[in-house]
Amino acid sequence: MVNVNAPSGLKPVGESGSNIQNGGTTEYDINPGLATAIFKGDLVQLLANGTIQQSAAGNVDCVGVFNGCFYDDPTTQKPTWSNYYPGGITPTGGGLIKAFVYDDPNKLFEIQGNGILAAGFPAAVGKNTDIVVTNGNTINGQSASQLNVLTGNGGGVPAAAAAQLRIVGMSKDPENSDALTANTNWIVKIVEHVYSRIAGV
Repeated sequence: MVNVNAPSGLKPVGESGSNIQNGGTTEYDINPGLATAIFKGDLVQLLANGTIQQSAAGNVDCVGVFNGCFYDDPTTQKPTWSNYYPGGITPTGGGLIKAFVYDDPNKLFEIQGNGILAAGFPAAVGKNTDIVVTNGNTINGQSASQLNVLTGNGGGVPAAAAAQLRIVGMSKDPENSDALTANTNWIVKIVEHVYSRIAGV
């Protein structure tokens, strides 16, 4: 069966082990005027100044997954909730942009692969790889990032070497669970997470 091609970034699906799944997020700041957009489902990194931005492939300071933001819109002059940060926003009155992030290091996410994972399933379990960042949807604010499962594309094929995400399983969605075809959905955990290491940012 051909998998549905519908990349949507990282979607929270549970917690590893027997940890309680509460669906909670933590509030972070986005620097006013930050040029790069951040979409719902994007992997984000924590900067040395305590703010966040979209995480590129290879970044090791990941703090979680973006789930929207709140700010005083400089055009409408009204408090605004948005599924994504469009970039270049400087809130009215010079305030910060409040972002909401799934930052639990034990949280599991579902994400579409960007091709056919050669190792297949279950051989892929326990392997690491990076995110492939793609511009999201400016209509609904959803990310279009995918999991890198292809040779020579960013971090290369999933392997034992360190990378941002670790594959822990395959989606049980019948429309996206065929490991022999492209666009399989995988269950992953953030392993290069700032809250699961000794060193800070």
